[in-house]
Amino acid sequence: MAQLYFYYSAMNAGKSTSLLQSAHNYTEQGMSVLLFTAAIDERVQKGVIASRIGLQAEASIFEHNTDLFVQVSKDHARRKLHCVFVDEAQFLSREQVDQLAKVVDTLHIPVLCYGIRSDFQGELFPGSKRLLNIADKLTELKAVCHCGRKATMVVRRDGQGQVVKAGEQVVIGGNDSYESMCRNHFFKAVDTY
Repeated sequence: MAQLYFYYSAMNAGKSTSLLQSAHNYTEQGMSVLLFTAAIDERVQKGVIASRIGLQAEASIFEHNTDLFVQVSKDHARRKLHCVFVDEAQFLSREQVDQLAKVVDTLHIPVLCYGIRSDFQGELFPGSKRLLNIADKLTELKAVCHCGRKATMVVRRDGQGQVVKAGEQVVIGGNDSYESMCRNHFFKAVDTY
């Protein structure tokens, strides 16, 4: 039975690596998959899912107004899809998450979403919030804080390495801009403790 999955964590937990490995497992068995990534994420190249350990694959992109149910339905009509994978799922809108649920419920295709749970201010991303509410299966992937504890939060840093406490929710960046931390170190970094 098809289900909607959400694999979430802070940064550097291997979400993209896990997605690419799972997609490979399907294709190795002769099954068709469809990969999506956010259009705004151009860290490597637009339309490419890339892991920090060097794995990568081309993917369809989604914009804020992409109807994912329509996109998946069109692809499924051309070739039978066995699974849909979504990287950077935190950038999905509430409506897009509902569209992916419709893919599961009406087309009976499993959908595996991978994303960051919360932003640099400790607030849920819209896509993550909706996935946490309606996904059939939730799995937290482990990231590690510099102290060795599980990292559940993300701190944004400016060009001088100072912690950023306010600003736009979405600023694309990698290890040069963000650091995963445990709750204790996050609150200390943002002067909440």
